This record gives sequence, structure tokens and C-alpha cells, in this order.
Amino acid sequence: MALTDEFQALNKAFSGVGIDENSLISILGKWHPEERKSFRKGTPHFFKQDEHHFERWDDLHVKHLKHEFMRFKNAVVLWTMHSWERDARLVKEALKKGPQTYSVLVEIACTRSAEELLGARKAYHSLFDHSIEEDVAYHIDGPEGKLLVALVSAYRYEGPKVKDDTAKSEAKTLAHAIKNADKRNPIEDDEVIRILSTRSKPHLKEIYKHYQEISGHNIDEVCI
Repeated sequence: MALTDEFQALNKAFSGVGIDENSLISILGKWHPEERKSFRKGTPHFFKQDEHHFERWDDLHVKHLKHEFMRFKNAVVLWTMHSWERDARLVKEALKKGPQTYSVLVEIACTRSAEELLGARKAYHSLFDHSIEEDVAYHIDGPEGKLLVALVSAYRYEGPKVKDDTAKSEAKTLAHAIKNADKRNPIEDDEVIRILSTRSKPHLKEIYKHYQEISGHNIDEVCI
């Protein structure tokens, strides 16, 4: 690759969303000092000269690069660790950051299989000497905390069997709770929490189907 092409490749590697690590390693690893100097002079949007004519990185771009490299490092670390440990650490980080990241807890609790969620709970206990349920209850107050404790504690049935009569009855329970939401938050209702945290995904789909038949609304619309 010609030096001009390498300049362009390196410029691109530093410029986009994310960092092109392969280009950085393959190009910078073999450049001599004069080639690095030529690159600095040819990229004034990255480097600037101070009052002493010293070529230095622009501070804002250094900050950007640190952020991008940190994101790459975190992605690599998370991807290579055991999935149970990854989920446990993501839960811990979400609890530290606060309400804006509680969606992470919901995603992990609702998208993992029963065994995967149990594994994450085991990993959390080993890593932090607390249970996930304990820390969720401690950090999150109110009805949201009660629901999230129930979700992360769940060990759902994952088979295909669904009792239609039960699903229809529980759909009526949800419909009643949502209809009276102006009087009481639905997730303060123990029956609502039980349904959302213990029922299998096929069962929940049946509940939502019956809810739509009962109320005339899609449950996603009324719960936004």
C-alpha cells in the first residue's frame, strides 16, 4: 500500500464511528518517525501546532478516541466472558447508573431462558456476594422495584402448553388493572406482577390476544 493510501486509510480509521483497529495496527506498527511526522502535518483536523511549534493531538479528538477505544475494549471483554458473567456484570452496571438503564434489567429478565437467567443469578452471587434480587430491591424503590425483583427471580415454564381458560381469566385481570390505572398503578397489583413474572411466553401471547379481544386495544398501545 502506497504511503498516500495509508494516510487515507489511517485518516478514515480515526474519523468514523468506532475505531478501525486493524488499520491502526498494520499501518502505525511499521511506520518510521518521518512517516508519522508526515501524517501529523497532513491531518490538521487531528493535530495542531502550539506556540512552540510542537505538533500535538487536538484535545477534543483525544477525548473522542479514548471513548471509542474504551467502548471497543468493553465490547471485547464482554463478548469473551461467559454469558452468565456478562449478564451479571450488565445488571450490576445498570443498578449503578440508575433508572435510565433499568431497561437492561428488563431485557435480561425477559429475553433469557430460565436456565440462562438462573446462571446469571449464580454468577452475580459469586462476583458480588449478593443476590440480584437483593440488590434490585435495595436500589429500586416503589412498584417498579417489586416488579423487577419478581422478573429477575423468575424460573418460567418454557414448554408449549397453554391453558386457554386461564389465559382468558388473566387477560381480564390485566384489563381491569389497566382500566383503573388512574386510581392505582397496575404494577402495584400482586396478580399483575404474578402474571407478568411467572407465565411462559406462549401463555403471555395468549393473554395479550384475549386482552385485545376484551378491550379492543393492543396492550402495547395502552402500556406505552
